[in-house]
Amino acid sequence: MKKILIVLFAAGTLFSSCKSKQSAATVAEGTAGEDKGSKEIIAGHYKNPHNFSTLLIKADAAYKDHKQSQNVSAEIRIKKDETILVSVRFLGITMAKALITPQEVTYYEKINGTYFKGNYAVLSRWLGTDLDFTKVQNMLIGEALDDLTKGSYKSAIDNGQYKLTGKASGGIIKEFLFEGANYLLKKQHIEQGGQQPRSLDIAYPSHHEYPQAILPSGIKIEAEQKDRVNIDIVYASVKFDEKLTFPYEVPEGYEQIFIE
Repeated sequence: MKKILIVLFAAGTLFSSCKSKQSAATVAEGTAGEDKGSKEIIAGHYKNPHNFSTLLIKADAAYKDHKQSQNVSAEIRIKKDETILVSVRFLGITMAKALITPQEVTYYEKINGTYFKGNYAVLSRWLGTDLDFTKVQNMLIGEALDDLTKGSYKSAIDNGQYKLTGKASGGIIKEFLFEGANYLLKKQHIEQGGQQPRSLDIAYPSHHEYPQAILPSGIKIEAEQKDRVNIDIVYASVKFDEKLTFPYEVPEGYEQIFIE
C-alpha cells in the first residue's frame, strides 16, 4: 500500500465555477507532419490552459510489481500550487492518505499503522527521481514534469509524434513526446545509467476535452530501479472549482518511519 500511495503522487482541469461532473469528449489527436523547432513545440504545449483553482479527481488504480498486484480507488484533491490530498481506498475503506504541499510530504497507511513526514530531498533519494510539488501537480494534469522553457532540447519526429530530448546533470536523459494537433503530452521518459540505473516512464494514452480545458483520461506509470513497478490510473470523474476541504490527521498510535 505504501508503494501505491507514493508512486501515485511521485513520479516526477480546469476550470471555471462548475459544481458538477462535466461531460467530456475524447480529443482527436494529430500526427506530427513536419519538423518544428523545440521553441515552437514547447510554446504549443503551454498554450493548453490550466486555469483552475481546485480540482477533484476520482480514479481507479491498478498496481503491480514482481511480488504483488492490487486494485484500489483513489480520490485526488488539488488546490492549485498549494495542496494535494490523495486518499487511497480498498473496498470503500480509506487505507492510506497523503498530504502534499510545496514544503513537505506526509502520509499514513493503516495496514502497518505507520506514517511518514519529510521533505522532497529525502523522498527523491528513496524513489530514484527528483521531485517537488510542481512536478507532482504537473504529472496529474498532463503537463511536462519540468519547466520546458528553462531547458535546452533537441527536437525530432518519432513515430508520428514530436520528441524533445535533453540532458541534465548526472547523465540524466529526458524525453518528452507530443501529439501533433494540440501538442498534448503523450509520454515523458527519464533515464539515468551508472551503478544504480533507473528509469521513469509516464504515459497519457488519451485526453478528454472539457469546456474549461483538456485533461488526460488516465496515467500509465512504469518506474524501474532494481524492481519494476507499474501503475495504471483511470480518471473516472473530475469536477472543477468546487469548494474543497483537505482533511488529514495521522491516527493516534501510528509509528513514524524514516527513509534513508
